[in-house]
Amino acid sequence: MFLTDPDVPIDTNHLERALRPIPMGRKNWMFSWTELGAQHVGVVQSLIATSRLHQVDPYDYLVDVLQRVGQHPAADVAQLTPRLWAQHFGKAPLRSDISRHVA
Repeated sequence: MFLTDPDVPIDTNHLERALRPIPMGRKNWMFSWTELGAQHVGVVQSLIATSRLHQVDPYDYLVDVLQRVGQHPAADVAQLTPRLWAQHFGKAPLRSDISRHVA
């Protein structure tokens, strides 16, 4: 693919580094109790890794999206992915009452 599309990097080292925390925590996640719990851990880890890949603070992203998801139109759910979220909502994310950015 990288031979025909110059935007595709030759290596995937950056992706492998982003996924590194997942095997490092494998023993912790082994006790997710159910298969559904393990799937949810995978979804959250994927969102965190994708956020970092797009230079989005995972904390800001998750706080904003968890507040926004109930009122956001279902037809525009793609806007809540980390890449598109940064374009649409990244400049003024919703904050929680308990914010880690309090001075």
